[in-house]
Amino acid sequence: MARYTGPSWKISRRLGISLSGTGKELEKRPYAPGQHGPNQRRKLSEYGLQLQEKQKLRHMYGMTERQFRRLFDDAGKMKGVHGENFMILLEARLDNLVYRMGLARTRRQARQLVNHGHITVDGKRVDIPSYRVATGQVISVREKSNNLDIIKEAIEVNNFVPEYLTFDADKLEGTFSRLPERSELPAEITEALIVEYYSR
Repeated sequence: MARYTGPSWKISRRLGISLSGTGKELEKRPYAPGQHGPNQRRKLSEYGLQLQEKQKLRHMYGMTERQFRRLFDDAGKMKGVHGENFMILLEARLDNLVYRMGLARTRRQARQLVNHGHITVDGKRVDIPSYRVATGQVISVREKSNNLDIIKEAIEVNNFVPEYLTFDADKLEGTFSRLPERSELPAEITEALIVEYYSR
């Protein structure tokens, strides 16, 4: 199944979360798209809730179903709570950390930066957005790419870098200093529902 590249506002409204991170999609019409307006919501079944939660998280990180499932299975092989480990593995993706450091305004932009070879890990160029960054690794913008408008604009508006990352805006580089704790990850996700969905 290919990665969804259609209008993210529609999906944001359907799933009830802001995929752009700005919240703008839900300001005007905080209900699902469709001709009957805000009164069309049917109560979801248990399966429907699990599926919706999975779709929320998958679209949030902009992944294909196959990538998402593979990462979920990897999380199951780790010690600890399956759902929590899964969230941590999602967070350790290179495109996500580029976004978290504020080098891009959305994860989609961050994925493009990585794809186009603008990002290095420990000094080596990495162009695979799903690359799993290990703690202690240093993520930088390539010297050639330092003056990209997309990066400059993102840094101007970003004023929050999570505590599990260190970031130097002058050098355009940061370190994935430790694994995030669950409390530092998206609060609007109930990962237990995703575990239930895949455990059916």
